[in-house]
Amino acid sequence: MITKNLITSILLLLFCYTINAQSSVADWQRAKAYTMEYLEAMPADKYDLKPTPEMRSFAQQMLHFTDANYGFTAAIAGIESPVGFGASEKAEDQSKANVIKLVMAGYDFVIDNIGKMEASKMNEKITLFGRFEMTKAEAIAKMFEHQTHHRGQTTVYIRLGGATPPQEKLF
Repeated sequence: MITKNLITSILLLLFCYTINAQSSVADWQRAKAYTMEYLEAMPADKYDLKPTPEMRSFAQQMLHFTDANYGFTAAIAGIESPVGFGASEKAEDQSKANVIKLVMAGYDFVIDNIGKMEASKMNEKITLFGRFEMTKAEAIAKMFEHQTHHRGQTTVYIRLGGATPPQEKLF
């Protein structure tokens, strides 16, 4: 027999997962808007800027985490990525207009698919990139950390390009 306390606990747990999924979508929408500010801040003629020869260019940094966003999301949602592994970063056209288009499409893919996920499935285990086992919720957090890391690196690129990076956007 299921007790009233058990039912209440289960409902509370599901409610918390739902709030977590909704806040995740809101965080990704904020990250998309913030990244757009970075993309707009960098002068168009500096998208190929590399602080040192062995580093990625500004465009490649943005496209690198876009590729990762597709890969993470596909693994988390159990779907096929519409973009091949590393395809964005290797795009021939790395102009400002095309990079913005590709990066924004990547965010739309993340937001759309995370928004469709059932909150009750966030604790399901998945294996990322053939070797990292974690829950779907943990994978979303890792993906967010990854895109934040690479976007943050481009702050220096924007300054080297003679522009001012956007102000911090935590909320």
